[in-house]
Amino acid sequence: MQRRLLPALALVLLAAAGLAGPISGQEESSPAKATFAGGCFWCMEPAFDALDGVISTTSGYTGGHAPSPTYEQVSAGGTGHAEAVEVLYDPAKVSYEELLDVFWHNIDPTTPDAQFCDHGDQYRSAVFVHDEEQRQLAEASKEAIAASGVLTEPIVTEIVDAATFYPAEDYHQDYYLKNPLRYKFYRAGCARDRTLERIWGDDAPAH
Repeated sequence: MQRRLLPALALVLLAAAGLAGPISGQEESSPAKATFAGGCFWCMEPAFDALDGVISTTSGYTGGHAPSPTYEQVSAGGTGHAEAVEVLYDPAKVSYEELLDVFWHNIDPTTPDAQFCDHGDQYRSAVFVHDEEQRQLAEASKEAIAASGVLTEPIVTEIVDAATFYPAEDYHQDYYLKNPLRYKFYRAGCARDRTLERIWGDDAPAH
């Protein structure tokens, strides 16, 4: 997948906010963590795995109130958790801003409590921030995309503090690699790529 950068307006706003550089204190390349919810976690792992500098992605559940939830519990609703991916990355090779850019262009940020064919708050879109700097960067990127005029509807994606992250069951990890045909069938049946092309146009991710 081609790495896609935020529109020029986004970079201007980030620079004006003093947020366009690497996250401070991480120049030594110590691994950093980012957490994103974008609907089905199977479909979010590949986008981040394709980035140079991403060390690992883990599918899981976060943002809810039930301890140690299972897939059956989360998918049924009522636990408050969202399906999410935890990204471990090297900030010297890939910036948090680039992760945010990949996140936005792989979701529909205008639909509440749903992504594509999956509905319920467990499929809501969200950025789970691990510190204040991530929050500022996430808010700035959200504002920049809203100001760009690319989207025809308001952005409803949440930006909230990271909570306990529960890794999903083993069979969910790297599902797109373990079960490529089933994954492609699900992704196509969910109209994920067609919807992304409709929303983002030329900035939609390659697939």
